[in-house]
Amino acid sequence: MTDITRRKLMTTGGALAVTAALPASATASPDGHKTPKVHHMVYFWLANPESQSDRDKLIAGLKTLEGIPQVQKLFVGVPASTMVRDVVDNSFHVSELMMFNNTEDQDAYQTHPLHLKFVEECSGLWEKVVVHDSLMV
Repeated sequence: MTDITRRKLMTTGGALAVTAALPASATASPDGHKTPKVHHMVYFWLANPESQSDRDKLIAGLKTLEGIPQVQKLFVGVPASTMVRDVVDNSFHVSELMMFNNTEDQDAYQTHPLHLKFVEECSGLWEKVVVHDSLMV
């Protein structure tokens, strides 16, 4: 096999491997357009971090947000005991990750009655919130 043929085979094989590893949401739709996905990542620091009851109430409140039609996926978590590294910030107490089909759905979620109720009932539980919204490419 010549060097050029080997290089072409490796390049094509690598491109196919990357494409196969992409999630379905990152692949083109039948009309050839990519469907954008919005990931809404929120980190909460509790006002009373020693209170298991407050943590449980916040987690339960977050899980009610799954009832909002625009929310495609919802994951709620707490810090993992992973290796200590300078780039890891696990100082938060509760986190959530939501996935939306597009920014319009994420905007609609913000004013949905279930979200407004969650904020009203649970905002006293946290002292700090950090939000990271990302458009998947």
